[in-house]
Amino acid sequence: MFEDSIFESAGTIHTRSRQWMVAAFGFNASILMALVLIPLIFPPMLPRLVNPFLLEAFVPPKLKPPQKPAQTARPANLLTNDPYQAPTRIPPTIYIATVPEQAINIGSSTLTDPGNDLFKRNIEVTVAHPDVQAPIHISTLVEEGLLIQKRLPVYPAIAKTAGISGTVTLEAIISKTGTIENLHVIGGPMMLRQAAEDAVRTWRYRPYLLDGQPVEVETTVNVIFTLQR
Repeated sequence: MFEDSIFESAGTIHTRSRQWMVAAFGFNASILMALVLIPLIFPPMLPRLVNPFLLEAFVPPKLKPPQKPAQTARPANLLTNDPYQAPTRIPPTIYIATVPEQAINIGSSTLTDPGNDLFKRNIEVTVAHPDVQAPIHISTLVEEGLLIQKRLPVYPAIAKTAGISGTVTLEAIISKTGTIENLHVIGGPMMLRQAAEDAVRTWRYRPYLLDGQPVEVETTVNVIFTLQR
């Protein structure tokens, strides 16, 4: 006994493990085959896992066809008495008048009367120009664009010796003919004011036009004195 438990004997120990293995394999195979064949033979026995409501097709609601608006019948006299009324249907042939057509009366004149041609009548239009009472103020840039004659000022000797330079600002009114009126100094070095005023009085401008008519304008004139070094 001790020898059989420790050392492997040559065919002295016999067990039934191989027979049980074959029997267990056959039993398991029969169960597996039954699980495969039963759904194939009896399909209703399978569980229904799909929701039947999801398989239903969506049926859109039926829409009513749009109703055509009822067409009111036009009276027949509109087609004969009204020459500007469009016909209700296209005529199959082209209308060619065989007799002179009657003139269409519009008030006291007719379209066929050569003396009362509405498209060739000369109509005189009177344009009313506003009466400008006060001079219109314009900017310095507009004033420089209207200048046509400019005399440079004479640099005063005393200001040149003293090294005085700068800009003299004058306010003036340009008349309808382009001459300078009501000229006066409003800023700048005192030694340069008289020279700037004497020069600007000789300047001439193009008349400023408002609606095609020359008007008086009020503007600001800048005279720059610069020492050359």
